[in-house]
Amino acid sequence: MRPKTVPALAAAVALLALPGLAPQAPAAAATTPRDSFFGGGLPLSEPPATTTVAPGVTLTSMSLGAKDGDDHWTVHVYLPGAADGPLDTANTALGPKATADRVAAALREKGFEPRLERVSTPAYADRPAGPLGWTVRVGRHATSAAASAALSEVRAAGFAGGTRYTAQDGTDPGAPQKVHVLRVDFREFRGTVGADHGPALNGTEKLTDLAAAAGAVAGLNAQWFYNSAPGGMYVKDGRLLGSATQGRGGIKITKGGRSVDVDAYTARVHLRAGRHRAEIDGVNRLPGEIWNCGGVGGDRPTEKPQHDLKCTDDSELVLFTPEWGTAPSGAGAEVVLDAHDRVTAVNDSRGAAVPAGGSTIQATGKSAAWLLAHAKTGDRLRVSERVEDGRDRRVPLTRDTTILQVGPTLVRNGRVSVNAAADGLIRQGADQTFTYNWTVRSNPRSMIGMDRRGRLMLAVVDGRQAGYSEGLGIAQTGELMKLLGAREALNLDGGGSSVMMTGKTGIVNRPSDATGQRSLGNVLLVRP
Repeated sequence: MRPKTVPALAAAVALLALPGLAPQAPAAAATTPRDSFFGGGLPLSEPPATTTVAPGVTLTSMSLGAKDGDDHWTVHVYLPGAADGPLDTANTALGPKATADRVAAALREKGFEPRLERVSTPAYADRPAGPLGWTVRVGRHATSAAASAALSEVRAAGFAGGTRYTAQDGTDPGAPQKVHVLRVDFREFRGTVGADHGPALNGTEKLTDLAAAAGAVAGLNAQWFYNSAPGGMYVKDGRLLGSATQGRGGIKITKGGRSVDVDAYTARVHLRAGRHRAEIDGVNRLPGEIWNCGGVGGDRPTEKPQHDLKCTDDSELVLFTPEWGTAPSGAGAEVVLDAHDRVTAVNDSRGAAVPAGGSTIQATGKSAAWLLAHAKTGDRLRVSERVEDGRDRRVPLTRDTTILQVGPTLVRNGRVSVNAAADGLIRQGADQTFTYNWTVRSNPRSMIGMDRRGRLMLAVVDGRQAGYSEGLGIAQTGELMKLLGAREALNLDGGGSSVMMTGKTGIVNRPSDATGQRSLGNVLLVRP
């Protein structure tokens, strides 16, 4: 697909209108980085529009690229996980060349004309660019409906697959995009920026509802969520409310949003009962379910981060705080602690209410036997927490500290720096379907950062809306944030969760779910 460009003069005028950006050299200039996706400048199709949301808070909306005549819908034929596996139940989006050749040959025998396309990954901070696999596709169609009809024929012939819009392959820098950027200049803005959630962590709320309840002037979705609760380390007002995915990217917000630090974070939580000590596996999550993996204590299949993968552990200690809400019930054991960490009850099953100011510690499997053996009513237990940054330095959890572990990192010290492998965006094993769909292909994205003038940035790019806004791959999202002026930036939850609002206009972007904005685990709010 040919790249799409706009006249250099129009691009320069538009860039001058965008707060925090200076004109970039034209894409063809000799200074353009050879590995740059956007060629060193954004392909603006019209001048950005900037409005004032509140004193010191601006919203800039812009259109990039344009629909291309080469963009089309196609049938994406799935490949079997094993080279000789059945074709009618295949469920991987791409695979080795030999497997793709086998599927293509079978399609030709049925009268189809397949195309083999090689998929590569861009370079990340911790992984070089290189091949990811091969896809098999059939047909070129002007509409989604036509591609769906063709897919039915392919399935009837004994194959599995889906439909794809080629402008969302993540390879076209000129694909249409709608981008919205909130900038908070604390030289004028007297409020704060921080995270918030609903009445209970174990429940989801819409951004507009949380913003209205807080009287916020603007807001953006924040962390991903699983089992109706935020996933990854969540520190609010200095309290550790969510388990760490060890070593994933995150952002530390202090001084009410005036200072941000993008880094990788870990957390270790321990329980001491007399002379005995055990590691607490999780905080405010369902025992045995470690979404995104990256846990401790023998989780399967891995203790390394793997985004959107659920690891399991049948022997765990999990701490619940009052913010969680109704604690889960089930087999195992638990202790109930008051505000002074004194045991008020020891139970041989799970599900007691979390007391105000106190906590409960639930145990499953072998950990239940340990807890029952070492905790007695009236004992005072000690729970210790230690959060560390990427340099193994302890992070003080003051009342002014918010940490959202989302990731991956996008921009560090003014340079694009996506830690895709360490963050678990590259799947372990042969099946790279997730890597292809989530990391390489275009999706809606939400981001947070700080620009070179010290202004906090909240940004969203719409996606999965053919011809309107396609979205970006994760590496391109980092480049976008750098071109928007970020010196530090982090990826937030995206996809159908990407939503931005202001108190003046309501929802600013177009969430990709057909039903509109989702209910979310937590959000970022700009409060007056």
